[in-house]
Amino acid sequence: MKLRAAFFHGKDTLTLQEIEKPKIGRNQVIVKIKNAALNRHDLWLLKEQADSMPGGVILGADGSGIIEEAEAEEDQYLIGKEVVINPSIGWGKNPLVQAHSFSILGYPAHGTFGDYLQISRKQVFEKPTHLSFEEAAAVPLAGLTAYRALFTKARLRPGEKVLITGIGGGAALWALQFALSFQAKVYVTSGSDDKIKKAIEMGAIAGFNYKENDWPAKISKEAGGFDVIIDSAGGKQFNQLLDLAYPGGRVALFGRTSGLITDIAPRILFWKQLSIFGTTMGTEDEFLSMLDFVEKNRIKPVIDSTYPLEQIHDAFKRMEHSEQFGKIVISVS
Repeated sequence: MKLRAAFFHGKDTLTLQEIEKPKIGRNQVIVKIKNAALNRHDLWLLKEQADSMPGGVILGADGSGIIEEAEAEEDQYLIGKEVVINPSIGWGKNPLVQAHSFSILGYPAHGTFGDYLQISRKQVFEKPTHLSFEEAAAVPLAGLTAYRALFTKARLRPGEKVLITGIGGGAALWALQFALSFQAKVYVTSGSDDKIKKAIEMGAIAGFNYKENDWPAKISKEAGGFDVIIDSAGGKQFNQLLDLAYPGGRVALFGRTSGLITDIAPRILFWKQLSIFGTTMGTEDEFLSMLDFVEKNRIKPVIDSTYPLEQIHDAFKRMEHSEQFGKIVISVS
């Protein structure tokens, strides 16, 4: 059987190519990829990384599979293990912030959109037993991002009120599931009434359409305010989120889909004693804690759709148009 991978060669060029099975390096393992998953990070690379790369790089941060080879003698027991891959590479020693050498799997190192992955054995972890390969592939990047935002940065406590913006994306849905499992009272926003309905069916108390001009007033009237706000958009509406935060509230931001943040009123920040936390990805300890939380609470990801590797362009189109509710998964083998 021919081995394949989706190679990125520069802005908007992604091609499916034949590959050879990678050769193992020191302290590495070879993973037979079963499933991968898309993230907006991959889409940003496709749209914004303009440097020409004649050899190309295999995109993909998320993946699950089976270890086929292990280099070190003491790691031979890993062969045959079902694993998920931690895409947070080279975080460093400071848990507060990643090192300058930090990177996300899939650029510049080859990622998961192919039949095989060559990677450090430190990046692979046992797949939660209650998850299929398809489900496990939907966990790593978005799950880690949401976990750090909620628990490390915003320090969520049981019973607190949480607002999650842009429900439907992978990280936002993980934040919803994590917060609900932690006994928080969760509200959501979206530009789609259908996505709001689905979030309420999952356990959100209420949802609000941010395309309506009076959405902040509706939220304020129904919910009052929030202890924690999780945002993945930024943009002009960010200042309105600060209005909705309770005094002493915490806002965690990990995305930029709506562009630059403008017109924040300093008085809101200092008079309400608000904290704004920027966050991305997370440490190895947070990844382990996230997997443990998922397993203990038997949480399963929301999967929007699954595409074969040959249809990866269609998968990216769905993400680009923000049509998904949940993770878009790629079936590799």
